[in-house]
Amino acid sequence: MNNELEKIKKKAVQIFSEEDLERKIKSKKKLTIKLGADPSRPDLHIGHSVVLKVLKSFQEMGHEIIFVVGDFTGMIGDPSGKNKTRPALTFEETRKSAQTYFEQATKILDKNKTKIVFNSEWLSKMNFEDVIKLTSKYTVARIMERDDFKKRFENNLPLSMHELLYPLMQGYDSVHLKADIEIGGTDQTFNLLVGRELQKDYNQESQVVMTFPLLVGLDGKEKMSKSLDNYIGLTDTPFEKFEKSMKIPDNVLKQYFELATDLPSNKINEIMNGDIRKAHIIFAKEIIKMYDDINEFEEIKEKYMQIAKGEIPDKIDQIKISESNINICNLLLKVGFANSKSEAKRMILGNGVKIDGETIKDINKIIKIDNEVVVQFGKNRFKKVVK
Repeated sequence: MNNELEKIKKKAVQIFSEEDLERKIKSKKKLTIKLGADPSRPDLHIGHSVVLKVLKSFQEMGHEIIFVVGDFTGMIGDPSGKNKTRPALTFEETRKSAQTYFEQATKILDKNKTKIVFNSEWLSKMNFEDVIKLTSKYTVARIMERDDFKKRFENNLPLSMHELLYPLMQGYDSVHLKADIEIGGTDQTFNLLVGRELQKDYNQESQVVMTFPLLVGLDGKEKMSKSLDNYIGLTDTPFEKFEKSMKIPDNVLKQYFELATDLPSNKINEIMNGDIRKAHIIFAKEIIKMYDDINEFEEIKEKYMQIAKGEIPDKIDQIKISESNINICNLLLKVGFANSKSEAKRMILGNGVKIDGETIKDINKIIKIDNEVVVQFGKNRFKKVVK
């Protein structure tokens, strides 16, 4: 247990406070450990795995993990790090996005030992008097210490009243759940500390706050995010995970190994001191091993190498059609590469469509299906068409 705790502490950026953490662990009490998730987007990525793996370690130590889906706070939208007000989501939208969270989170966590809750269960029941009492616990000056709020106010950018409530609502989640520990990314530090302070005001023992590094995205600049399309998703196909792993900038690959895999530091250093291309392949293998069927790895690798050389992969999905002659736009619809004829035309005019390796530029082109043809869109979408 001590070894596991030391590993967790080494991964953390900040702990508020380390003395409280050690005291709670030594109490032998089954601790309630909380992680919140904003359901504005339904998919988790390997950036989320940084904190999920920490939760897994606590889970293996015998503590209770509570995964809080912020379906109610999602109607505000977490303003953390944003320079403008986020569009509000409806309750239905937040619930819809949240449906897949548990399934994805339990790719890492033990499904039978993980509790998932929605903060609408308690926040939606608060009346106006409850809200006033909550807001009385915190001053405007303290809320305005939050860096993004302060910058927007100083630069005369819109800052709505409901956004100022977000940290209090997230903090109240900890009060309701009587959380012993809350973990999150470094961008959540202020919100997590509000929960720690609010618990005191509600005569509870303050939670320990642990923050962990944010994984940089595939662009090598911004944090990994679905909205920036710079992510490797937990539900991406094994091939997509491989392909995206090969795109990780060399200068941040070591961080990916450290934060997203379970490899020890000495092994990571050994890999990074070798051939950098091989290092990318090893990372891809580790990620696929964690979330998918590793038996597919060599086949996926071979497919990627063939595509990288401009070749058509040996193993691709096939579809049978009855037509002997078919318009290229209709063919793209048949194989599922386009959802409409107008989309198919844009794909062709963008020089993204190939038949048997030959680029098709004519939207009226008739494709002859004698035996079989290979339809390609972009670098890695293939479909074999047979009659």
